[in-house]
Amino acid sequence: MSNDSQFPIPESQENESQQEPTVLDLYKSVTKDWSSFFNFIRSLWDARRREELNRTLVDEVAHPIEEQKPEEPARASYFPWRSIAALLLALGGQFILEPPNRQVNISIALYVFAVGFVIWAYIKDEWHLPALPLQKQTPDGLTTRLIPFFLSIIFASFAFWFFGDGLFTFTNVTLWVLAIGFLVYAFWIKLPKVRQETTPETQKKKVLWNILIVGVLAISLFYRLYQTASIPSEPFSDHAEKILDVYDVSLGEYSVFFPRNTGREAIQMYWTLLVANVFGTGLSYLSLKLGTALLGVLTLPYIYLLGKEIGGSRVGLFALFLFGIAYWPNVISRIGLRFPLYPLFAAPTLLYLIRGLRTRNRNDFLLSGIFLGLGLHGYSPFRIVPILVVIAFIIYLIHNRSKETRQQALWWLVIIVVTSLFVFLPLLRYWIANPAMFGERAFTRLTSMETPLPGPAWQIFFSNLYRGLLMFNWDNGNIWVNSLPNRPALDIVTGALFVIGLVLLIIRYIRQRDWRDLFLLISIPVLIMPSVLSLAYPDENPALNRSGGASIAVILVSALALEGLVAGLGTEKKRVFIAYTLTGILLAASAYQNYDLVFNKFNLNFRAGAWNTSELGMVISDFRDKYGQTDTIWIVPYPHWLDTRLPGVWAGIPDRDLALFPERLSESLSAPAPKMFIFWREDVETEKLLKELYPNGILTRYTSTYENKDFFIFMVEQ
Repeated sequence: MSNDSQFPIPESQENESQQEPTVLDLYKSVTKDWSSFFNFIRSLWDARRREELNRTLVDEVAHPIEEQKPEEPARASYFPWRSIAALLLALGGQFILEPPNRQVNISIALYVFAVGFVIWAYIKDEWHLPALPLQKQTPDGLTTRLIPFFLSIIFASFAFWFFGDGLFTFTNVTLWVLAIGFLVYAFWIKLPKVRQETTPETQKKKVLWNILIVGVLAISLFYRLYQTASIPSEPFSDHAEKILDVYDVSLGEYSVFFPRNTGREAIQMYWTLLVANVFGTGLSYLSLKLGTALLGVLTLPYIYLLGKEIGGSRVGLFALFLFGIAYWPNVISRIGLRFPLYPLFAAPTLLYLIRGLRTRNRNDFLLSGIFLGLGLHGYSPFRIVPILVVIAFIIYLIHNRSKETRQQALWWLVIIVVTSLFVFLPLLRYWIANPAMFGERAFTRLTSMETPLPGPAWQIFFSNLYRGLLMFNWDNGNIWVNSLPNRPALDIVTGALFVIGLVLLIIRYIRQRDWRDLFLLISIPVLIMPSVLSLAYPDENPALNRSGGASIAVILVSALALEGLVAGLGTEKKRVFIAYTLTGILLAASAYQNYDLVFNKFNLNFRAGAWNTSELGMVISDFRDKYGQTDTIWIVPYPHWLDTRLPGVWAGIPDRDLALFPERLSESLSAPAPKMFIFWREDVETEKLLKELYPNGILTRYTSTYENKDFFIFMVEQ
């Protein structure tokens, strides 16, 4: 809000910076401000965007000038006690939503008061979001290098044809890369370099800032990689499928799409094989987990850049910290499945899209298109991101009435679409040839293909959407393999800041009508759609993995709120000390809780639900070390027990299912001793059959370190 605000500070508050208000002063202040409050509410609907502020840079390509800094919102000169009250109320409201003893009614009441104080703090210029970076008015000449463009089409056509067998080969990959390269070169524009004068003082500040960023990155790396080998402790059936897919790649079967287990995109398989070879971890559960943890790490720089793009460097730093230590992205990065590929490619896609629309730099749209296409090779929930890109352009066009701007925006959208299609081309070819397989996973959740819908589709959708929107502060679902069931997706600090940030973001959009605010708000429900659209299996919603892309927008909103709080505390030395002390306490509390959530609570909960396949793997390895072979080892399946392929993965034989069903146990008689049979401790029938087949066999009970998960070993040595 500018300094000429229509909400003047009452005279009774002019000297508030010199003395603390009494209870009577507080009462008088509240009652005096009711008229201002209602005037404020009415003014929100009449406010318009500041036209002159967003149109200051003209024709930067022809006349490059140094980028100007946006005008910062006004800040109160007195201590922002309303902001502190709002923060404490929100923290209290979120604190009592922590399981197991939740107090919902009290939490709602605290949050209502918190929202009221946030609005009041906004009116009094105590808590504003940081100013959005200025939008540039650089015209795009719509120039194209025609020869490279036509060459890109020719190479893409040949590549499309040669991808017909659904495999990556030297020929089609070469044609594909050439097509993308020529396309990018055809549209890429060379921008003049803008020289920025630096002084020793600014250089020193830059070095210190970079050190701070490196420090936050180091903390994030710790949270992402610490105890990767042991948390989570055990694989489940999806991991067995992934190991088999990676094993196929190691044998030279370079598939574009892997049809096993309803179909999977390709990136994780090739990435895991690379990780296994680089780190020497082999075709193992650790390779899967280490690979996805590293994918989570690769997301972090784009989180910083996104924060910087929407609110400045400090917002970027706060977002980097909050995202780096957060339970939500940390857990889905550790599982060893494709989950982190959703936020990994969503972050750069959105970064270059938002920055491109702000700066009108065509190169950003090319980069956005490249990451959009790559994301479609990653994890199927990413398929919602192309829709979000279109929504972004619709919002942008609605907020820009210039005919020339709209024409250019449509041109930029075409660039993104074409570029992403070129990158998506191998999978596009597979989709056309195998539409049922490509869409099976999504349609089994969206439609009645696999099971009848449990009710009218529209009712399930709105119920899912309601629960999906509550996942951040209330309940992130009941899927124990990739979350802590029935707790908020956010920690107490981030959750409280998220609610406050939403309120401030809505207020700013109503007043300023900036398309970026509306886009950030809308991106949250859109990015959780892959979870919400589980209409056939509504119990699978919300799911942290399928809504992983939303973690980007949610944490950015929290970071914006934190930056607004810090800036609102003022620039005087005492105020700065208070601001950074409070920030340090909040971030430390967030880090402490997220550490406990991942490395203690999630770990224990996962161990309670997982089967101890690693212990069976150790038994198999001991047998191999003693007898030099594994051909006479079998696991007798039992309903709702472990996946019989996983113990072999632990023992280094990922291509073998050790299952031998009870009705086929007699077939083992022809195999030479020694033999080993492993079966579930409650499988009385198998125990009886083995004793009949091998009267001299030795039965022992393996005592597991996992509670109630002992199993039996039946040895036949002669």
